[in-house]
Amino acid sequence: MINTILILMVIAALLLIVVILVQNPKGGGLSSEFGGGASSQMFGVQKTGDILEKLTWGFFTFIVVGALFTGLFLKAPTEGTAVNSALDVESAQTAPATTVPSLPAPSTPAPVVPAQ
Repeated sequence: MINTILILMVIAALLLIVVILVQNPKGGGLSSEFGGGASSQMFGVQKTGDILEKLTWGFFTFIVVGALFTGLFLKAPTEGTAVNSALDVESAQTAPATTVPSLPAPSTPAPVVPAQ
């Protein structure tokens, strides 16, 4: 289910990019391409602007709600997993120290004193 929401969020993000790029802040954009003259601005531009604005807010809302939903319900790693236990230094069990058998001290030869 989380994967489905993530895929839908990616699609919504791509559609949000397209909708934002189609809009023109001065009233042009997609609505002026199909409208033509000033007479169509009276009827068509405002409606197309409203639809694009509603789509923008809708996609944005879906992405935010989807991100919150996946953040809340995403399964956190449990305490027994290898990743978590490897990073948890305080509760990590240390192996008992192995003792190295002691070797006899090397015998050192007597110092040679030069003859005088």
